[in-house]
Amino acid sequence: MTEPLLRQLHARGERLTVGALPWVAPVYRAMPQVAEVIEFPFAHGGLQFKARRLLAQQLRGQFDTAYVCPNSLKSALLPFMAGIPKRVGYLGEVRIGLLTHRLKNPSRAQRPPMVEFYAALSGEALKAHDWPQLHLGEATLNAALLKMSLQRGAYYVFAPGAEYGPAKRWPAAHFAALAAQLDLPVVLLGSAKEFDLCEAIAGPANAAKSGQCINLAGKTSLEFAFSAIAAAKKVVSNDSGLMHVAAAFGVAQIALFGSSSPLHTPPLNELATIMWLKNSPSYQPPLDCSPCYKRECPLGHTRCLNDIQPQDLLSNF
Repeated sequence: MTEPLLRQLHARGERLTVGALPWVAPVYRAMPQVAEVIEFPFAHGGLQFKARRLLAQQLRGQFDTAYVCPNSLKSALLPFMAGIPKRVGYLGEVRIGLLTHRLKNPSRAQRPPMVEFYAALSGEALKAHDWPQLHLGEATLNAALLKMSLQRGAYYVFAPGAEYGPAKRWPAAHFAALAAQLDLPVVLLGSAKEFDLCEAIAGPANAAKSGQCINLAGKTSLEFAFSAIAAAKKVVSNDSGLMHVAAAFGVAQIALFGSSSPLHTPPLNELATIMWLKNSPSYQPPLDCSPCYKRECPLGHTRCLNDIQPQDLLSNF
């Protein structure tokens, strides 16, 4: 989501160092405009003031400008304590004094797509089709495929997880039914926490067609997952981080939306097909409850995802 912002900054001559938590650092290493990535030694949650102060002392005097992408208080603390002269970010979480250049945070009803939201930190408008892009070197890609025993374009990738919650996840039974009807093997990607979810897909699919599903959830690094996605024939996913990875690699994809909205976080990819019953005039009764942005369906039926049938996707293969 932040890649177009970084591309804008790089294009006007800024040398970019990105500070990121270890789990997201590989994303920035796949962006050629990023000169350096600093992995933050912070755990999830809490201010961890001492750790931020120690890192700030190491960074003092090294940077002219900080672009603070998250809206949290703690994300603005480090640039402030490091004495970076210009600190740009959105107003939020009582951090007026921590930022020198503050943008008004739009309301949820008026919030633009996230790519535009971040790009505005540059002070420049986003150009049409200036969409996120990731790049892997051929040597990196080929080595990863060899290690995973995959052949370029000879498999599909399914990413059935969604960290936010079940209201963003297409049912495992639907993924399994779709996989069993495809002409190529399916590689299942996700975190270790999603291994059981992927097993619930691989089991029935392999029972219907032996060897159809390979469960790699929790068995690959993020870099290897990037390679598997970049070389896939097509990717099927929920609205998730891996959906945006597929879009940034320009891979043909099907993106399934339930409680969230493709108007806010679309896969910015000309080869993307979006499945969202909210905007389907033939779907009745209309989904007046969508998008609800809830982790779990407050009405208990999750029609927005359950009623997207596997056969609805088959015509896109």
